[in-house]
Amino acid sequence: MFYRENGQFKISYSKDQALLTISQDKFFIFALVAFSLLIVPFIASDYWLTAILIPFLVFTLAALGLNILTGYAGQLSLGTAAFMAVGAYAAYNFQIRVPNIPIIFSFIGGGLIAAAVGVLFGLPSLRIRGFYLAVATLAAQFFIPWLLIKVEWFSNYNPSGVITTPPVTFFGFIIDTPVSKYIFILVIVILLTILAKNLIRSKIGRSWMAVRDMDIAAEVIGIPIMKTKLIAFAVSSFYCGVAGAVYAFLYLGSVEPDGFNIDLSFRILFMIIIGGIGSVMGSYFGAAFITLLPILLENIIHFLAVALSITISSAVTSVLQLLIFGALIIFFLIVEPHGLARLWSILKEKLRLWPFPY
Repeated sequence: MFYRENGQFKISYSKDQALLTISQDKFFIFALVAFSLLIVPFIASDYWLTAILIPFLVFTLAALGLNILTGYAGQLSLGTAAFMAVGAYAAYNFQIRVPNIPIIFSFIGGGLIAAAVGVLFGLPSLRIRGFYLAVATLAAQFFIPWLLIKVEWFSNYNPSGVITTPPVTFFGFIIDTPVSKYIFILVIVILLTILAKNLIRSKIGRSWMAVRDMDIAAEVIGIPIMKTKLIAFAVSSFYCGVAGAVYAFLYLGSVEPDGFNIDLSFRILFMIIIGGIGSVMGSYFGAAFITLLPILLENIIHFLAVALSITISSAVTSVLQLLIFGALIIFFLIVEPHGLARLWSILKEKLRLWPFPY
């Protein structure tokens, strides 16, 4: 009953095209952002900020980038972690080689370098699609970490390729505490989410979805296929590059090329599959599912072990986590293949009609 739209009239084109057209949605989003910015930093412990919330935000940003490419443009990619590595190492080199460059410009520069690399590896999409395109992007996953190790200039001549990021400062403010890192990343994620939402609603976003649904028909009606696909690869890689830079500077602090391996790429791919392909909200849901569920399962297993007075070794706990985690993924894919975002949409539709039958 509290989610009704009665009396909410859209009397202008701008109101009809607003990001949030329902007052309840506006209140919920603004309240959530205010709570995340103003309340969470004061009530969350350092463990929650460092081990849970910060990686959740980083993976949300990476999943959002992959969702733009795969969910909206229909181009399958398995090289997400490689583009994150490009962004991380590019931002690192901007910081150590350009005097007094603000960290935000290093992140943007890392994203732009990753976008250029993404366009390069996106060129095969002009001729191939589906599984073959996934294999082509998989080449980036093996080539880029190898290049970062072999060319020691990228890691400031460290033979192992490991980089240790310098202290992060933002216009004189030192960002070295969990609270400051969390707020900084949260602001970046919010701004890039708004940018992605507007891009998807723009002409280029409609072109992405037309190419995804049927590229031949899109070309017939005048959509430039080559330009549309390459822009999708550029925007997606930019998001992944910024996510990689944030991942290295504000989460790990020290990273090696092998840290951006194929397991990370598959992990981000699972995020958008579970959260919802072709949904901005699905990127948040998927990142939360992949990041938070293993911790929740560990706590539940430990609680049951204490309640039943049994001893469970760490190895058994790890195996049980993987089994339950995999079973839940299969369950969600069978019950709702469109992801958690679709379940959220169904819930909102039911709230609009409750308590009347539907």
